[in-house]
Amino acid sequence: MRSTLPPLTLLTTLLIAPPALAEPVDVGPPNAPSQTPAFEGQTRAPQIQEATELNAQTIVDGLEHPWGIAFLPGGDMLVTERPGRLRLITPEGEMSEPIEGLSEVDARDQGGLLDVSLGPDFDTERWVYLSYAEAQDGDKNATTVARGRLSEDNTRLTDVEVIFRQQPGWKSTKHFGSRLMWGEDGRLFITLGERSLVEPRQLAQTLDNTLGKVVRINADGSMPTDNPFAGRDDALAEIWSYGHRNIQGAALHPETRKLWTIEHGPNGGDELNRPEAGHNYGWPVITYGEDYSGGPIGEGITQKEGMEQPVYYWDPTIAPGDMTFYSGDAFDGWQGDALIASLKPGGIIRLHLEDGRVTGEARYLEELGRIRDVEQGPDGALWILTDNGDDALIRVLPQE
Repeated sequence: MRSTLPPLTLLTTLLIAPPALAEPVDVGPPNAPSQTPAFEGQTRAPQIQEATELNAQTIVDGLEHPWGIAFLPGGDMLVTERPGRLRLITPEGEMSEPIEGLSEVDARDQGGLLDVSLGPDFDTERWVYLSYAEAQDGDKNATTVARGRLSEDNTRLTDVEVIFRQQPGWKSTKHFGSRLMWGEDGRLFITLGERSLVEPRQLAQTLDNTLGKVVRINADGSMPTDNPFAGRDDALAEIWSYGHRNIQGAALHPETRKLWTIEHGPNGGDELNRPEAGHNYGWPVITYGEDYSGGPIGEGITQKEGMEQPVYYWDPTIAPGDMTFYSGDAFDGWQGDALIASLKPGGIIRLHLEDGRVTGEARYLEELGRIRDVEQGPDGALWILTDNGDDALIRVLPQE
């Protein structure tokens, strides 16, 4: 429905290049105070200064656990809701009935309908890609990706087919991932969780499964021959990188066009990574933060030879959702900065990057609570989805 709520104006921070920096954001003590970063600037970067007002305008409210946004040509949006609904929403706030033809989803706990993305050839083929938790026999489930053709009137998906299923399925309702991100070469990256429980999390370190992995497939679900483990009998050909916990954010850097991801750590230890082909990102052998019980994860180590360090990490947690790199003109000086949705404490986290390292951090809009997705729209505005239970699509611009 069209929102009747007035615009919400909040005092927040705007970068005036070059960024003015100060002490780190005051987030309190870490959960694991004995841990130290592997290199300078790996955590608690200086806070970006300067203040202005932002206008956060509710476009649509009454959504139920929305998860992903995809912009159609012309500016309309496809928005997923975890119970299994895909809707079309206009920039003016008109919202459709649920689009027909979707597959059935397992919407228990963290499961349900997750990300949405348009195929690279959408203009001619109208393929829409969806990730979701799919129920399997024996009360198991797994992350699945399907595609279907969006009808010309935007009301139905046809020719729906599954192009990827995570394996093995597991009896768990947590850590499904998953974001869909197209590489420059038209291959599809899918980020996958390791299903949270102690037994399946160990599989993030082995190559005969897709738990705790980033995978890379062709648009039709076939396997690229240049994947790092293609042709090996002891590994699955779709695996791109491994040793991940639960990646719920992914984006391509606007200059390098390389994949970056944002990953839920344990109690603390959320990670910003730049996954490279064939590399091991350590979970659950190395990690920052601690278990929810207050004890260590495994041996409690944060570094090991042959395992990659995160570009940046947070302790205490930010509970990351999706991420994007800003490349528009509406926010002066933000170009190239990473913007990350936060579920706890909420709001948006901005990272200034120089030469692939984080040199500044700022936080915004915590008053909005849990943010699941943040995207840059064709208009240069930020479009965000809240995930507080009675949720909204919100457009954010600097106050004029």
